[in-house]
Amino acid sequence: MSYKSNLKNIKAFVFDVDGVFTDGSVYLMPDKNMCRVMNVLDGYAVVKAIKENYKICVITGGDDPMVRNRINYLGITDYYAKISNKLEKFEEFKQKYNLANEEILTMGDDLPDISMMKISGISACPQNSVAEVKALSDYISPIQGGKGAVRDVIEQVMKVQGKWILDDTKST
Repeated sequence: MSYKSNLKNIKAFVFDVDGVFTDGSVYLMPDKNMCRVMNVLDGYAVVKAIKENYKICVITGGDDPMVRNRINYLGITDYYAKISNKLEKFEEFKQKYNLANEEILTMGDDLPDISMMKISGISACPQNSVAEVKALSDYISPIQGGKGAVRDVIEQVMKVQGKWILDDTKST
């Protein structure tokens, strides 16, 4: 089966943060804090997907309170931070919602994401991912992480399933 034909089976998404929801940059501020940038296009798609009852999980090795705030604002309740074994949390998420691997699209960009991506129904990555991740991905978005790659995969799934319907009920 091709990537496109498998989109109809997707009920859930698993995403990394840095390099997927962000472009991977960390801005070092004078007060010694760090700052990341997320894209509203991704946020809009996440909100739409949640409204259509897709399950969304974020698993990250980092633990930034501002990232947590943004993820919570978007309505994502399955957020796992400071995780070194991402596959363990992936399995926990899968069991929580009684999902099969084939029903999950996972988007990662770097080596810690590979274990989850290998068993997902669809593995995807942003255009600026590392070579090892690109090599195993079913789909490489033409969009870079932090620039709308998350929206790209969510929108594709929702369009195939007839759920990408225009509305403006929540700002992202």
